[in-house]
Amino acid sequence: MTLVPQNLLYSKEHEWLRVDDSQKALCTVGITDYAQAKLGDIVVVELPKVGSRVEFMKPAANIESFKAVSEVYSPITGEVVEVNQKVVQDPGVVNRDPYGEGWLFKVRATKLEEETRLLLDANAYQKLIGEMS
Repeated sequence: MTLVPQNLLYSKEHEWLRVDDSQKALCTVGITDYAQAKLGDIVVVELPKVGSRVEFMKPAANIESFKAVSEVYSPITGEVVEVNQKVVQDPGVVNRDPYGEGWLFKVRATKLEEETRLLLDANAYQKLIGEMS
């Protein structure tokens, strides 16, 4: 059974977004349990640089598994304020804990309200992946 936490927002490309501080527009981004399962064993994670700008639903990172190389799309526009070095050093963390220690990067969003309205809630995302199975 694929995990789909209720407190996150989701993209149709299988990224998740957690709004950590709406006052400061700080968000955390990762890939979903569904995405990591489809990729299989992740061997390389390439993240954006701190200070770089990411755009809504544009490529921001790459994840490589034995099966494929997959682009990670940013579910929010803004400035990258932190990257998770743990997943660079041990990419398997993304497989083991995609919603916890396997997060990818944090963003200070510039269009938080506007873009979060375009993402899916947990129920809508669950329906989407149910249709794909």
